[in-house]
Amino acid sequence: MIKQLVILSGKGGTGKTSLTAAFANLAKRNIPPIKAVLADADVDAANLELVTQPTLLEAHEFIGGEIAIINSNLCMSCGICEQVCRFDAIIPPNSNHPAYQVDTVACDGCAACVYQCPEEAISMVSQRAGSWYHSDSLYGDLFHADLIPAQENSGKLVTVVKQNGRLKALDTNAPLLIIDGPPGIGCPVISAIAGADLGVIVTEPTPAGAHDLERALQTIQHFHIPALVVVNKADLNPAMTDAIKTYCAEKQIEVLGEIPYDSSMSDAMKLGKDIIAYNPDLPASQALILIWNKIIKYLSLDGGLT
Repeated sequence: MIKQLVILSGKGGTGKTSLTAAFANLAKRNIPPIKAVLADADVDAANLELVTQPTLLEAHEFIGGEIAIINSNLCMSCGICEQVCRFDAIIPPNSNHPAYQVDTVACDGCAACVYQCPEEAISMVSQRAGSWYHSDSLYGDLFHADLIPAQENSGKLVTVVKQNGRLKALDTNAPLLIIDGPPGIGCPVISAIAGADLGVIVTEPTPAGAHDLERALQTIQHFHIPALVVVNKADLNPAMTDAIKTYCAEKQIEVLGEIPYDSSMSDAMKLGKDIIAYNPDLPASQALILIWNKIIKYLSLDGGLT
């Protein structure tokens, strides 16, 4: 049975991707090794590939929603489409264009204009919203994606990335799917946590980190996904770290561990490495090993690291 581990954060910049890459490395170093498939579900700003050195195997287009297109040869400029459009996406005729046009950025794809056009001059066409990829990385198969700026349906693209990652895990008998989730609490997060066996929320000891931790916990608990917490850069603000631990205790949420601030995290990223590959003996690396051992025990996976 495949176990799905999703790494989340209520806000960006907490170190979520750094931890995901470290966990992928630790899965490979585990005794015995745990074969894992990786999925980068942060499709708006995918960057797991920056620290896993992937080699591209497949690339696929992602078709999002549809937009309206007006056939100028059939359009009689009656103006009905402009009247029914609630998104102000219809551009009236002008000196350069004698027929009505559609503002493809403003169009919401509702198709109201299609149904109301008496000349049947408007049709809906599929729109490419991004791409998704399958790569071979240092730590196993990696599924990742790019959403075109300003495009929607990021939740659907997250689902595509996750589904293909899970299918690959099934095909290769990999017992673990590690998902680098998107920040926040919106639709992409909901898609990322669907079906997960465990959510690990990475926070930092700041007022914003504490606030967004609460929101992330509320979201994941709403879908009845077990949640654990990791405090990154914990020693930068011990008082706030204690406040976060107190809050988690009140909510009966286990704090897996605290990771000390280490500038080597940034140094490792500059070299395209995770912190474990950079130096497994650093305090931050040792803290991550302890956290990893707790995670695999929670997921009922074998072995561990010392």
